[in-house]
Amino acid sequence: MKAGQWDPKQQKVVINDIPKPSAGPGQFLVKIQSASLCHSDLIMDNRPDHPVTLGHEGVGYIESIDSGAENKGFKVGDAIGFNYFIGCCFECDACQVHNLWCETGKSKLQGFMVDGFFQEFAVVDWQNAVLLPKSLDMSRTAPLFCAGITAFHAVDSCELKPGEWLAVIGAGGLGQYAIQYAKAMGIKTIALDINDSQLEMAKKVGADATFNSMTNKNYVEEVKKLTGKGCHAAAVFSAANAAYTGAPAVLRIGGLLMVIGIAPKGLDFITTFDLTTGKYRLKADSTSIPQRMKKAVEFTGKHSIQPDVVYRKIDDLPQMVADMHDGKAEKRQVVVF
Repeated sequence: MKAGQWDPKQQKVVINDIPKPSAGPGQFLVKIQSASLCHSDLIMDNRPDHPVTLGHEGVGYIESIDSGAENKGFKVGDAIGFNYFIGCCFECDACQVHNLWCETGKSKLQGFMVDGFFQEFAVVDWQNAVLLPKSLDMSRTAPLFCAGITAFHAVDSCELKPGEWLAVIGAGGLGQYAIQYAKAMGIKTIALDINDSQLEMAKKVGADATFNSMTNKNYVEEVKKLTGKGCHAAAVFSAANAAYTGAPAVLRIGGLLMVIGIAPKGLDFITTFDLTTGKYRLKADSTSIPQRMKKAVEFTGKHSIQPDVVYRKIDDLPQMVADMHDGKAEKRQVVVF
């Protein structure tokens, strides 16, 4: 089968023919329908010294069910999405927080440490899988299984009431998902970014207002005028430290700063005085654990929330990576098999 892989010796993305995998105990073999490219797929450091299939956002159909995965509520032919951690126990205390910290030490990331989803077939631990609503287009649903679920958790964990204001800082793929979720929850949104084309996409998916925080020097004052006293919460989907540095300024006193984007440096602007006196509150979220996926997936299906995507073929993956690296990919790029 064809697979889009990072080759550490050539230091580039290549398309290889590799053997079709076989499901092991407790696993499904999945025929991949679509896989999407995420910014984190561009991180090539600390990978194995052999070619590994990229991609941690995928959906597909169960091809076969191995021993230990029977009678778990799934059957051959089911449309499923899945998380991208494999080999963990899914049961220890650490796995109830994040599978990355599994106490067995056997957790691996598909698409980074072992083969991911830019290939025609993949294996998935059954605990990672969730049935997909029929209302979702399988060819557009792959981004849900990282970007979408992360964005849902971020908005949901802000615990905002209808009519309250959320600042979405970083209007890329995650931010656009977040705007759609917030709109479905009755939350008002302001999109902040330094890229006008991303802000246009934010308007298209329902942002109540948009501001270019680089070219509009008065954006903080304008945000506060629009919202009354500032936003009730600000979720930072950008991985830039500058995005975090500017976030508290758009919050009202007692507002919530939601940490999502993984910045290269720590957040050195945070002071214990600000936190202890309640100037703002601090929370964080992520794709999280499989037990939380069902709520996000069902909400997505109920409100038919799906991203605007560009369809590609597996042979296009090297160019897809180059376009994302160069900032030319304005929409989610999806390989359909």
